[in-house]
Order: sequence, then structure tokens, then C-alpha cells
Amino acid sequence: MDETLGRQLASKWLKTNALRSHPGLARHIPPTSLYSSAGLRRMLSRHGTVVLKPVRGSGGHGAMKISRQGQGYAFHYMTNTRTFHSFEGLLGAVNLTRRGRPYLIQKGIRLATIDGRPVDYRVKYVKTNGTWGIRAMVGKIARRGLFVTNLCRGGTQVSASYGIRHSLSAGVVGAKKRQMRELTRTATQWLEERFPGIGQLGYDYGIDRNGHIWILEVNTRPH
Repeated sequence: MDETLGRQLASKWLKTNALRSHPGLARHIPPTSLYSSAGLRRMLSRHGTVVLKPVRGSGGHGAMKISRQGQGYAFHYMTNTRTFHSFEGLLGAVNLTRRGRPYLIQKGIRLATIDGRPVDYRVKYVKTNGTWGIRAMVGKIARRGLFVTNLCRGGTQVSASYGIRHSLSAGVVGAKKRQMRELTRTATQWLEERFPGIGQLGYDYGIDRNGHIWILEVNTRPH
């Protein structure tokens, strides 16, 4: 029986909490919390840059990036960047974009780049006839001026090898791909124990400028 449709888990918060409860996976999960104004202030103070994204959603829709900038804040949304001198002013822009929807706050990862454009990776893992297997491992390079890499937002798809080679070095291609495969298998086994019935997963990985691999997000309806 083909199980590729499988159970859907829309909540990013549910999946993130499950993954960070695994002792071996926790160091690969960026610090994440549910959105609140106090939480945003605290995360910005602690990490300097954060990404806000809807608890439910895909394709980079609604994603915001905020960075501390001197005494103020830089607010990035789609192709626009605005500067706010007060936290209250920043909150107004965030809440206008959020429109009351539940959001996550995630530490901003300084992704390795190609020609100044962030690159991340999608690993599609599918269960067919009871057996899990990798269907795709690709890189996605952000459109110039954007921080999200989604193809529907103008990102460019490349092979994972190309992305790693040109953002880090040719010497680490094999090791990084192997590590992403291992993380995918470990995380899937952990998630399947907690959410029986899942049949397909799309892992979004980021590799930072020091070469550390982060699980940015997991989707149960990967494109």
C-alpha cells in the first residue's frame, strides 16, 4: 500500500517541540518560542536577529525577519526593509503583518551564502509500502534581496552538492549530505513514534557559516 499521503501535522510548534525533546536532535533545532511581545523582546535581546513565521503555513508566506540595529530595529518583510527607533513602533508593524494569527519566534541563523544570497536545503522523505526513502535533496538559493529561499518566492533550485560546494567548500559536500541524511532518519523515527500515520516529510535544513546544520522546519505536505 502506498502511504505517501499520510497524516498531516500543520502546527510547526508541535513538530518543533517534539524534535527538541530528542537529546541528539536538540542541538540542531534553533531556539524557538511561541510569539508574544515579551517573548519577541527577550529573543531579540538574546539573539540579535529573529525570524517570525506563522505556526501554520508554508511557502514562506507571512515570514518576517527582525534585527537589532544600534538602538533600533530593522524589520524585513518580503522585499521591504523598515527601520524602527522604538520597540513599540516595531510591534505595530509586526502585529499589522501578523493579523492576530499565532506565530513562532525563531533565532535567526546566519546561513552560508552564495554570492551574498542565503542558501538552504530541502530533503523530501517518503514512506512507500512501509519503507522510508529519500526522494530528493536539493538546495534553494534566495532571490536577491529576500531572506526566504522558497521557490514560489523567486528562489533558485540547485543540487545540494552545488549549494554546499559554493557556499562552504567542495571538501565538505559528502559529509554534510551524509549528516542531513542521518538527521532525517533519526528525526523521522522520533516523529513517527509520536505521530503515527505520517507518510511524507519535507525537511528544511540550513547550514550556518561555521558549517553547523540546523533543522529549520519540517512539513508533512512537502512540495
